[in-house]
Amino acid sequence: MDIFYASLLSVFVLVVSFYLHFLLYKYKPTEDGKVLPPGRTGWPIIGESIEFLATGWKGCPEKFIFDRMSKFSSVVFRTSLMLEDAAVFCGAQGNKFLFMNENKLVQGWWPASVDKIFPSSDKTSKIEAIKMRKMLPNFFKPEALHRYVPIMDVVTQQHFANGWEGKDEIVTYELTKNFTFWLACKIFVSIDDPERVRYLSTPFASIASGILSIPIDLPGTTFRRGINAANFIRKELLAIVKQRKIDLAEGKATPTQDILSHMLLTNDEDGKFMAEYDIADKILGLLIGGHDTASSACAFIVKYLAELPEIYDGVYKEQSEIAKSKAPGELLNWDDLSKMKYSWNVACEVMRLAPPLQGAFREAITDFNYNGYSIPKGWKLYWSANSTHKNPECFPEPQKFDPSRFEGSGPAPYTFVPFGGGPRMCPGKEYARLEILVFMHHLVTKFKWEKMIPDEQIVVNPMPSPAKGLPIRLYPHKA
Repeated sequence: MDIFYASLLSVFVLVVSFYLHFLLYKYKPTEDGKVLPPGRTGWPIIGESIEFLATGWKGCPEKFIFDRMSKFSSVVFRTSLMLEDAAVFCGAQGNKFLFMNENKLVQGWWPASVDKIFPSSDKTSKIEAIKMRKMLPNFFKPEALHRYVPIMDVVTQQHFANGWEGKDEIVTYELTKNFTFWLACKIFVSIDDPERVRYLSTPFASIASGILSIPIDLPGTTFRRGINAANFIRKELLAIVKQRKIDLAEGKATPTQDILSHMLLTNDEDGKFMAEYDIADKILGLLIGGHDTASSACAFIVKYLAELPEIYDGVYKEQSEIAKSKAPGELLNWDDLSKMKYSWNVACEVMRLAPPLQGAFREAITDFNYNGYSIPKGWKLYWSANSTHKNPECFPEPQKFDPSRFEGSGPAPYTFVPFGGGPRMCPGKEYARLEILVFMHHLVTKFKWEKMIPDEQIVVNPMPSPAKGLPIRLYPHKA
């Protein structure tokens, strides 16, 4: 019995020690006397990852950031996330520092969960990653984007005809996910059969959730579901890649028809072509990037337009004028989208309040000082869109929906960052703008609607989404 009580006392002392060391931690000097950022590292091993993720699950991802900005520092604070020592850089100053020092003091980093879900990502050198980012702008340059607009219009019309028209009620988020995935399949790999698209799209929610989950690979965990879903999609994409190689050789596919053809036919300076497995992995990443973020933005546009009739009226007026200028059956073009200025301001305000990209990680590639604190080499660094988007210093009355914030020169630099910034800014930013505007055009010219759950909770995991999918009641405009 004495041994039992002695063991119990040892455990108690150990727990108290961890509590004092991790939970009451504030300033900690390094061996050479330099001071680390203020903060705390939370529980052993898992750090503050659970709280970081849980505030998103509860619909307030900014709470984790703002609580610590208030308690420790509004500029930078220390924590432990995704099993790593980390510092969160806050505000426009923090965004600017990380974006401007890409590949100088910091580099891109993803949690260990990404290496398991995308196995080739940990084998891909920095040089290959840079080559990939150089390749993508070819598909997102102005002349390519001009070609995409009519294609997007056709797919969008089919989407509304199949999923919205003739319905009294629909679940918005499910349909916006179908829409953006269908569009990505069409533009990236030339797949536009609705049934084929639906078959491929089903596992994608599990991949997105798994990417920013705690990497515990056990049956039933979010992480394991993400791995399984990625393996399923990758196998399907690998078959598509192999068939495309055959089609290109037989002249049944063209070299310029989509990103897949370009990847198969583009070699590096040494004359080497990308391996089929790596192409499938990169296409998988592009489908995630071109699918989840835009579908979240489209769903929240529906939410806010339902809640704010005066904003809806402004968008409807602008889009109706464009619709009236078109001949029967004439598709939207680049010039039409250039006239959608108010609609885009509305979309930007939606993405300010519900940023599809909550933030991203970097890694310190050398020791450096920031705001008087030492940042050690190897630390993971996180920037958060909400540290500026919902900060009254950057956006007065941050909870107020106000599209006029984006008129003229718009927000101050480094405050509005739904697509990131610097060299790692999302290369598909303009692509996303086009698909969102085409969606808005057909949405408001066809329908008015109302929410069926007035106070529906918002969940962030990792993209923001309505907890019940945003069911709405549709009221078609009379012809």
